[in-house]
Amino acid sequence: MGAVTETIRDKLSQAFSPDRLEIKDDSDRHHGHSGAREGGESHFNVVIEAAAFKGLNRVQRQRAIYAALKDELAGPIHALSLVVLAPGEEP
Repeated sequence: MGAVTETIRDKLSQAFSPDRLEIKDDSDRHHGHSGAREGGESHFNVVIEAAAFKGLNRVQRQRAIYAALKDELAGPIHALSLVVLAPGEEP
């Protein structure tokens, strides 16, 4: 697991205490595209389930994630695909 992946895991765990957190580095599928970095860790798919998202709509949930990862989104992360769930919800 790379440094950016670890940072994502640490920040989301700290901010939301998730019951489920899956982070997939999808950068290899974007090699040669805009924003792709040498060595990867630029494109991610994240699935997160946490009680903190209960009562929030989809946009509010995504904004909360973006706020937690603002430094990474300004730097090494070029693309971030999110599935943000409250406990008991299905994607």
